[in-house]
Amino acid sequence: MTDDSAALGNDPALSEPTPADPTRFDPIPPPDREARDAARERGRRLVKPAGSLGRLELLGEWIAGCQGACPPRAFERARVVVFAGDHGIARAGVSAYPSEVTAQMVATLTSGVGAVNALARVADASVRVVDMAVDADTDPSVSEHKVRRGSGSIDREDALTHDETLAALAAGRAIADAEIDAGADLLVAGDMGIGDTTPATVLVATLTDTEPVAAVGRGTGIDDNAWMRKTSAIRDAMRRTRPVVRDAVALLRTGGGADLAAMTGFLAQAAQRRTPVVLDGLVSTAAALVAEELAYGARAWWVAGHRSTEPSHTIALARLGLEPLLELDMRLGEGTGAVAAIPLLRGAVATLSEVATFEEAGVSTRTGED
Repeated sequence: MTDDSAALGNDPALSEPTPADPTRFDPIPPPDREARDAARERGRRLVKPAGSLGRLELLGEWIAGCQGACPPRAFERARVVVFAGDHGIARAGVSAYPSEVTAQMVATLTSGVGAVNALARVADASVRVVDMAVDADTDPSVSEHKVRRGSGSIDREDALTHDETLAALAAGRAIADAEIDAGADLLVAGDMGIGDTTPATVLVATLTDTEPVAAVGRGTGIDDNAWMRKTSAIRDAMRRTRPVVRDAVALLRTGGGADLAAMTGFLAQAAQRRTPVVLDGLVSTAAALVAEELAYGARAWWVAGHRSTEPSHTIALARLGLEPLLELDMRLGEGTGAVAAIPLLRGAVATLSEVATFEEAGVSTRTGED
């Protein structure tokens, strides 16, 4: 497993211990407005036409706000955490692959030879894998926070017990704290689990009041028959989740899973700790929707790395008010789409910190300007 545990550490004043109640979050303030304004003003004075780098300029302003500094600092420790778990609903034939692939892929990612590992090396990021509910024995290095072996089949039973849901949320928060305390200054939440787009779609469709047929995608590349089975399973699960839509913890317990609950705690805690996160595809964005319910304002600390081919991903992004950085028709998960976008964030930082201003370069401004 790739792990560069360089300890940089964030400002101790920003280090807030996780409370005993993993569902409690203090109000989350937005990124620093003065730093964003300063970045916008600096961008206006760089040797280029104003606004000519488009959304890259807005991205730089957001990063400056997250760091509270202009120009922003280069990211020193980008960290991908892949949350793994199996789902009982996979036995209903909603995926193109059998459940045992989850454990096999956990071993692959831990060995550093998966797709996210390759992309992370290009993006100068490191990868950690966490087994939350894989239905197999995994290496102790990844199973410290394991809640159970496989989450329940959500079309007819709860995914988790109440205590398991709280344990998974607490694990996600503890993982975020550990990574940030070790120096992580940019985080990605990835997923690995056969069938996990089914509970993710249930969460998104329930929170956005969307009919299953409008939200269900092809996941790992399922055929028409599997798509119909998946739609039916999501419909049945939503009959169980709709009554608890206003209770985020009950929603995760009923229609989520240990991996999704841990991801929810991770995303909310990252925002609590004022650390930016790049969201990946459907699964991490579904967890983000629930995290925003638990920790209002958290979404200001997230950016959408890409838009997957899953219809419910677009629905979730619209609810969060996030525009994806990339449109590459990706649908793998693991954090791959988010990691593919990290070079854009690094470029946004470099633009603000390394490009000269008109004054510094001795270049004339537009006619009529000072």
